[in-house]
Amino acid sequence: MTFRAVVIGGGQAGLATGFYLRRSGLVPGKDFVILDAAAEPGGAWARMWPTLRTFSPTQYSSLPGWMMPPWTGDSGYPLASHVVDYLARYEDRYQLDVRRSVSVRSVNRGIDELVVHTNSGDWPAEHVISATGTWSRPFVPHYPGTFAGQQLHTADYRSASDVRGRRVLIVGGGNSAAQILAEVSLVAETTWVTLRPPRFLPDEVDGRALFEIATERHKARLRGESDTTGVAGLGDIVMVENVREARERGVLHARRPFTRLVDHGVRWPDGTESSFDTIIWCTGFRPALGHLAGLGLRAPDGLIPTDGTQAIKESRLHLIGYGDWTGPASATLIGAGRTARDLVRDL
Repeated sequence: MTFRAVVIGGGQAGLATGFYLRRSGLVPGKDFVILDAAAEPGGAWARMWPTLRTFSPTQYSSLPGWMMPPWTGDSGYPLASHVVDYLARYEDRYQLDVRRSVSVRSVNRGIDELVVHTNSGDWPAEHVISATGTWSRPFVPHYPGTFAGQQLHTADYRSASDVRGRRVLIVGGGNSAAQILAEVSLVAETTWVTLRPPRFLPDEVDGRALFEIATERHKARLRGESDTTGVAGLGDIVMVENVREARERGVLHARRPFTRLVDHGVRWPDGTESSFDTIIWCTGFRPALGHLAGLGLRAPDGLIPTDGTQAIKESRLHLIGYGDWTGPASATLIGAGRTARDLVRDL
């Protein structure tokens, strides 16, 4: 059978899209289906380190239709496990047909449809909605030289206890770096490296304010107005509780980048060297778009040009959840819902 829509990815963006497809009158399992490579629900949240917190309280971290249950823990910001539980229950609540352990290998053009090729067969579709996110494509910048110690990426990090008593270099100037630094610095000797001085948001600013700023920035672009600094004008790092506590301990101080890796650590621009046991790369991710390579849509920057969420050179393909280029704040819980609403309306 040919589905009206096949959604690739069962994380927050895929589930939000499924909600709006269902609300539009399409029947899960009959008219549309969600394919997910993971064996369990929760999307990328299920693979993040357990002490990671959201940037917003639950009332500003919800998908459409059902607000995330209140977090009753030690902070106003829920842990990753709370988000995983919410996404699993959301999937059941709206009876979304998520086919698990289905790995998408490629998407190609058929005669009248797109065909999604997977480890469990082919899935023809009138429309394909790619919501694979970025977590499966961690990025590590190139530095000359080699390092003989342990190297982790944000995607590999699990617990500060794993590096207890070690000399740890944390590279990256975003929220993940700040949260990991905050907890690792309690049990290890830490050094923080950022490209530019870290920029901390005011304590009262959280994910809700960030989404509103991103939305206004997007509207300004649509009106043809000049771009503004948007969120970057305020800062990069949300001051969740453990980051504020690290500030009080005086550990939120960063050095400028090193010039090369050496066997025992790194070399700084002045020629001096420092020894480390572990490097944690908190240097971000790239969109997971390899399954779309056969469509030949990528621009030189590696992204697929879109009009909103719709691929410009393939109108049957939509993308959601990769960042502002597929909808303002569409890689956040609340942003994914609003972008999914517009995507399904356009379909």
